[in-house]
Amino acid sequence: MAMSRFVFPPADSPSLAITGSAERFPVHRIYCVGLNYSDHIREMGSDPGPPVFFMKPADAVVANGVAVAYPPATANFHYEIELVVAIGRAGRDIAAARALEHVFGYAAGNDLTRRDLQAAAKARGQPWDIAKGFDCSAPVAALRPASAGHLASGRIWLKVNGELRQESDVSRMLWDVPHIIAALSGLYGLMPGDLIFTGTPSGVGALQPGDVLEGGIDGLEVLRTTIAPRAAAAG
Repeated sequence: MAMSRFVFPPADSPSLAITGSAERFPVHRIYCVGLNYSDHIREMGSDPGPPVFFMKPADAVVANGVAVAYPPATANFHYEIELVVAIGRAGRDIAAARALEHVFGYAAGNDLTRRDLQAAAKARGQPWDIAKGFDCSAPVAALRPASAGHLASGRIWLKVNGELRQESDVSRMLWDVPHIIAALSGLYGLMPGDLIFTGTPSGVGALQPGDVLEGGIDGLEVLRTTIAPRAAAAG
């Protein structure tokens, strides 16, 4: 069989570091849960309900320590610290009681958001894609394998320029990891390489170029990101 030829070289596959390993985790898809902490639901003026799912492109992943340029088309760019779940085993219609068998590991992530575009989309009843799925919108620290233990509780926090902005506990999620996986796998066939951002607690707020972010979850690598100036427009 002849080898496939491409009209231009295919892009490198996005991947994440794994704590204590030289191997890397290839990213297939990025799923996200919105409105999963009651305090964040209140600050966003919404009501509790079933999980709200949206997606980011796989190549939105940004490695720990890499700067993120202030994105275009927004004047209200927000941080959202989150627990990220990495899927290592495929499945559909996964029962919550068996869901953790599909988890490869956990990491701290930041669901960067163009909040003004999100608010406009909500007001018009439109999808959140342009508010959530833009370039470099998913910084993620190194994954800690689930073999070191599953994560059902632990302090989650974020600082901007050394000032604590978000603080809660993963145990306060309205939908825990097993039930998120169960619900999501009823909508999509989950695959090895999928990431799930599980929602953020209250305290979200605006970022400016030059801001330095540190965020973490007990037992996981601290995520560090600097916001660089807005990228210059092409001439």
